[in-house]
Amino acid sequence: MILKRILTIAGSDSGGGAGIQADLKTITVLGGFGMSVITALTAQNTLGVQGIYGVPESFVEKQFDSVATDIGIDAAKTGMLANSRIIKVIAEKIKEYKIGILVVDPVMVAKGGAPLIENEAEQSLIEELLPLAFVITPNIPEAEVLSKIKISSVDDMKKSAKIIHTLGAKNVVVKGGHLRGDAVDILYDGKKFHEFISERIDTKNTHGTGCTYSAAIATFLAKEEKEKSVFEAVKAAKKYITEVLRFSLCLGMGHGPTNHFAPVLRDSQRYACILDLKKAVEKIKAEKCGNIIPEVQSNFGYALPYAWTADDVAAIPGRIIRVGEDARTLCDPAFGASQHIANMILTAMKYDNDFRCAMNIRFSEHIIDICRDLGYVIDHFDRADEPEDIKATEGSSLKWGTDSVFSRQDTIPDIIFDLGDVGKEPMIRIFGKHPDEVAEKALTISKNLK
Repeated sequence: MILKRILTIAGSDSGGGAGIQADLKTITVLGGFGMSVITALTAQNTLGVQGIYGVPESFVEKQFDSVATDIGIDAAKTGMLANSRIIKVIAEKIKEYKIGILVVDPVMVAKGGAPLIENEAEQSLIEELLPLAFVITPNIPEAEVLSKIKISSVDDMKKSAKIIHTLGAKNVVVKGGHLRGDAVDILYDGKKFHEFISERIDTKNTHGTGCTYSAAIATFLAKEEKEKSVFEAVKAAKKYITEVLRFSLCLGMGHGPTNHFAPVLRDSQRYACILDLKKAVEKIKAEKCGNIIPEVQSNFGYALPYAWTADDVAAIPGRIIRVGEDARTLCDPAFGASQHIANMILTAMKYDNDFRCAMNIRFSEHIIDICRDLGYVIDHFDRADEPEDIKATEGSSLKWGTDSVFSRQDTIPDIIFDLGDVGKEPMIRIFGKHPDEVAEKALTISKNLK
């Protein structure tokens, strides 16, 4: 595989959430080699921008030449370009080095409202840079400035995209994050529109989303190498920005940053997750602990960091079964093997991302007493309180039950139980951060039950 070289031309964010810092993190995570031309230094944190120090255009030019004449550039993206002089230098260098894949993020205002571009620079951006842009990625306020129309709907976004396209950009991505409802982005390629729709992530930690999104598009474009791949590049970037927003970081007192590393950490831990769960299951099987296995059998699950679906949770195909006094399994752990245990773990992780593991065991009042004597934190839910629409939806009961417990607790309990219902066996669930921890709790309960 040839490593693609992605140049980011932007301002430095001392808080690390946006600008050059966000771009380089994104490019690296997505498999590119990131390089930079710094156009301005900012004193910045999650609360806002406290100061901007412009880099002289002669030094901006020198940085560009240093990178282009030695390492080379497969794609470039621009971010904060504070004044018209820097914009003109960048435009000249884009043409000089024949950079065909240029993503322009028209950064004009910081998340906290501080202006990041001089007034006369807006016109320079339109005249000098837009005609060179392979893709431009304005948010709604920026699109309103560029197209000179008010945007309050998806139809308005499409009208704006058409107008911006006439300014010279080959492809226009208008980001709909400022509208209500689902997060809808519009791609206009000069011939037709494409809509990219994702759920709206409820978080205040959105610092650097524009930088991250545009850097992702540039990286995916460089890897695709074909103009017809714009749709796929934007689609992949949209998926990435949604994931890093979903697991955004609560850092600082204002708008925290996205979590650029979340998707990579999740995927890189697949083997370790299976291995850790397998070791814990073998520990359980080595003891005579059939006395805690329920009639419907047990399952034991462990989620990847930043898990989001059942496919991100490893469990035991065929469950853990009781054979006399022994616990046995038919298969090794596998991802997506149990919707029920996954629902409980994923619900726990909504409240504390560290609690990635759970196991269900047999219910009895005696076992609950043992758990109390062991000092475990215990809570329960009553299936009689379950709403009818939840009961009618397959696989929703346990999610509802565990959610009802976690929503009233400051911490995740060690033990959650319910007394069952018609056709539903009473059950105890053990929660923990790691399979070893859950296995130890289960084995301790089993030994005290004998």
